[in-house]
Amino acid sequence: MKRFVGLVGGLAMLGVCVAPVSVDAETKPGAVPARVAWGACPAKADDKPAAAVAFDTECGTVRVPLDYREPSGHAIKLSVNRIKAKVPRDGDHLGALLVNPGGPGASGRDLALYVAALLPREVRERYDIIGFDPRGVGASQPAMRCADPEVYYRPPRPDSVPGSRAEENVLLSRAADYANRCGNRYAWLLPHMNTENVARDLDRIRAALGEERISFLGYSYGTYIGAVYATLFPHRVRRLALDSVVAPEGEWYRSNLAQDRAFERRHRALVAWAARRNEVYRLGRDPRQTRFAWYAMRSRLAERPAGGVVGPSELDDLFNVGGYTERIWPELVSAWSAYVRAGDTKALVAAWEKYARQDAKDENGYAVYLAIQCRDSNWPRDWTVWRRDMTRMHREAPFLTWSNAWFNAPCVFWPVPGGRPVEVRGSLRLPPILMLQSRHDAATPYAGAARMRGRFPTARMVVEAGGDHGVSLAGNRCVDRHLVAYLRDGTLPAQGARCAAKPELRPRAAMRSGKASGHERLTDVLAR
Repeated sequence: MKRFVGLVGGLAMLGVCVAPVSVDAETKPGAVPARVAWGACPAKADDKPAAAVAFDTECGTVRVPLDYREPSGHAIKLSVNRIKAKVPRDGDHLGALLVNPGGPGASGRDLALYVAALLPREVRERYDIIGFDPRGVGASQPAMRCADPEVYYRPPRPDSVPGSRAEENVLLSRAADYANRCGNRYAWLLPHMNTENVARDLDRIRAALGEERISFLGYSYGTYIGAVYATLFPHRVRRLALDSVVAPEGEWYRSNLAQDRAFERRHRALVAWAARRNEVYRLGRDPRQTRFAWYAMRSRLAERPAGGVVGPSELDDLFNVGGYTERIWPELVSAWSAYVRAGDTKALVAAWEKYARQDAKDENGYAVYLAIQCRDSNWPRDWTVWRRDMTRMHREAPFLTWSNAWFNAPCVFWPVPGGRPVEVRGSLRLPPILMLQSRHDAATPYAGAARMRGRFPTARMVVEAGGDHGVSLAGNRCVDRHLVAYLRDGTLPAQGARCAAKPELRPRAAMRSGKASGHERLTDVLAR
């Protein structure tokens, strides 16, 4: 699942409850949305990434109900974009392919452009590729913003690993404050921020496109949106491709504990990678030594932040990105080595600026992340439960446990209660489904993906041997062949299909000059 690295906040209990909507319910005829009026896209840098400037992109909006129990009541607006198919409708046109990069809280409009740039022409030109900003996100209205990012993310932040009860209370107060700010601004919106409504919004977009059925490519949390959509509207699915698959239960507190263990394994893999290249980085001859060196650096940064900005929490944020993609390991370890071996802080600060510094877009994503996660399911409202669980988990998985806890801690104070997740389940009414998963993915661990696969009898899963998050259109030709074949004509892989990992990185490979490839930029969309 997508992470927006940074700290947290929350308070105010409103006790608002929303009744679940029945599964497989159709959109009411009287509430069918108007067709999208496509027009020119806003002239903003983030609307046309460099990977896709060659495509003519159209933009529009879709009105959806705030509350699906009152489909003719208050409406909100979703921002959508389209790269139109070249193949005519009466030819080999395959309809609409909607894409989502996850989060919760991530914009899908950039992803549509990347997918168009990276799919083979013979597939791309048969689909209308549709990106959308889910409710609360980006250019959709309203776009949630709960705090001033210049203040909230100002570095260096307090150390995420509390050394005393007083330090813990500081962090807990930040969490309470953030939740309180969200409640004060969005009391009317928060009860309706959940994955079920996002899936229903997806069906409104389908109707506004004039499509009987849609295809969907979702990454990370986007796989959960796709799974919920397939549960609610199985007859509306043409093709469903899910990459880096979320566990089906929708119990996010438990999912975070599973993430803690998985990120610990990825962090240990990173320090072992550095140890195998000790002749280059000189950080230790074995993983035990390099791990000691990493935590020694973290302790030193607590006393004297690098460049006055990279303290231990900023370091956690930076190396957390390394848990999503191995591509940046040489850059991270080079910066780490320069700091440890020569006392040079410049590379460390530059890497943090590049990969982990927070801005207004991140704060919007974080607000929506919490709004969805805290509302989807029940979280412990007693902080002593969290303290007990995190204290135990920290002994097993110290790399992420406490920073992950504070990232989600506003859910302790969230202004609306958690709900009951949709019971995700497949059906033989669904067409064949493709799932793609790396074996050592930290953000969406393999065990949860396997459980999701078990819920869908028409699904096949391709397992890649690596550990990156987001394996398709990211440079692995074997994985891409499976995705392309599926999108082209619905071909599924053989049962138990496997792909080798991408070749192991060379030291300092990421430090070379020149622009990143389209595959690398797509990885950044999912990892940031």
